[in-house]
Amino acid sequence: MKKIIAGVLAVMMMATAFAGCGEQTTSGGATGDVAGGESKTPSGAELFGDEDNISLKVWGPDKSVELLKKQCDAFTKLYPEKTITIEVVAQGENEAATQLLNDATTAADVFGIPSDQINRLVRAKVIQEVAFADEVKANNSETIVQDATKDGVLYAYPETADNGYYLVYDNTVIKEGDEKKLETVLEDCKAAGKKFIMSAGDGFYACMFIFTAGLKTDGIEDDGITQKFTDYDEDEVVATMQAFSKLFHDYSTTFQSSEVDKIPSGFSTGVCGAGIDGSWNVVADQTALEDKYAAAKLPTITVNGEEKQIISMFGYKFIGVNAASKFPRASQILANYLTGEECQLQRAEELGWCPSNTAAAESDTVKNNVAISAIREQAENSVPMGDIVQQFFSPVGNLGNQLFSDKTDPSDTEYMKKLIKETLQNVKDV
Repeated sequence: MKKIIAGVLAVMMMATAFAGCGEQTTSGGATGDVAGGESKTPSGAELFGDEDNISLKVWGPDKSVELLKKQCDAFTKLYPEKTITIEVVAQGENEAATQLLNDATTAADVFGIPSDQINRLVRAKVIQEVAFADEVKANNSETIVQDATKDGVLYAYPETADNGYYLVYDNTVIKEGDEKKLETVLEDCKAAGKKFIMSAGDGFYACMFIFTAGLKTDGIEDDGITQKFTDYDEDEVVATMQAFSKLFHDYSTTFQSSEVDKIPSGFSTGVCGAGIDGSWNVVADQTALEDKYAAAKLPTITVNGEEKQIISMFGYKFIGVNAASKFPRASQILANYLTGEECQLQRAEELGWCPSNTAAAESDTVKNNVAISAIREQAENSVPMGDIVQQFFSPVGNLGNQLFSDKTDPSDTEYMKKLIKETLQNVKDV
């Protein structure tokens, strides 16, 4: 695949500027009517080598499927000399790696994944090296590129810079300024008879209960599967866990641990006043709240009289290419196209996703999006998701479940010490 880079790079840079919308996902001689006008981009049939009668499968999260279909249709119209059929299938990004590892030969050629899944795919040798690495490096920040780089090799195309979560709330429920503290957010929700919703039993979110205390991940051992942690102050971690647990118990009629999709539906029905939601639900939350929509970075929590900024997990989303694809060149070209500036801008406009592409990220669409601003601000208070192994999530999610359990006494220091020790041990027991 490296052999095609030099010959195709210039043409692909032109091609990525013509993302657009269409109706079909099959090309075979049609003219290139893209984004409302005739495409002047060269067909670039030579980019595909001898690949023709190309049939590709693309996996993306359900909320992006309709837009992905339009983008794939626009892609096929750029190459009328080639017969290209693209099937777009809804597939959760967290499950894409598992499905690929189960049977790469039946998996998608091109797929979306979060940054923490890349290590698994590289170890199993089921993901292709990026063919357009120089272009990717030129158009994305070094931090994002490094998140998908293993042993000096880039393995995935950056798609978004927003794989994290933030505080979303009804501005008629949370008083101005109260969004800054978890205590006042909960109090305002209680006063209004509304729920505060977060997925406290999911390790993706429950990590904040230990990260806020200064316990952080420190990369991965040389075996590629064992999590490393920084040194930490056990008393500080325990005190922080107790602070979260006490709030959950003090506001037991207000606090609700549920999957994040309950947040936009809760706003729609008037049940929810605030929640900790992810970038993928921005449009759903905005639609539900309309002019009552508000967003901010995660609040602080008071621990032993000190306000601590809540620390989250943050990463990026990528598009990868299946190493078992029967059409490796076409798959690489499509992946590069789907992560180009115009396609990323379309996702920002229609889905509220924050682009990884540096030019797209400077657009007014992105700068004026309050959700993206909140997510970016929270990213400054986070632990890199790319440094977290799969084994991390279940034990940490269990820790979260224990903190709000009716059986848990928040004042039981010895129990909290036992809980954190067992959690970290379970993370390391692969």
